[in-house]
Amino acid sequence: QVQLVESGGGLVQAGGSLRLSCAASGGTFSILVMGWFRQAPGREREFVASLTWRGGNTDYVDSAKGRFTISRDNAKNTVYLQMNSLKPEDTAVYFCAADRSAVLRKGADYWGQGTQVTVSS
Repeated sequence: QVQLVESGGGLVQAGGSLRLSCAASGGTFSILVMGWFRQAPGREREFVASLTWRGGNTDYVDSAKGRFTISRDNAKNTVYLQMNSLKPEDTAVYFCAADRSAVLRKGADYWGQGTQVTVSS
């Protein structure tokens, strides 16, 4: 069973940066894509970014393009989300996700526990 453990959330002022990390363990050979979703209070969970494990193809929600960068460390089975120029509307719980297909936008097989990101204005 794949386990995902996130770290790196916190409180930051608008315009600041944070880096989220997600370490995968257990059965990682089955994972083809990893990435991030977020859920703000009163809103549905939304896709943020993904990275295919073999081809390194990336995908971003429009609001993250140019500000967020997803990357990986294959040796550590870890994916990162570097978030720059943060805005108050980026405030949400961020969830790491992984899937056995190569597409993450519509959902995932595995989820982390979530890490809070709060951006103050």
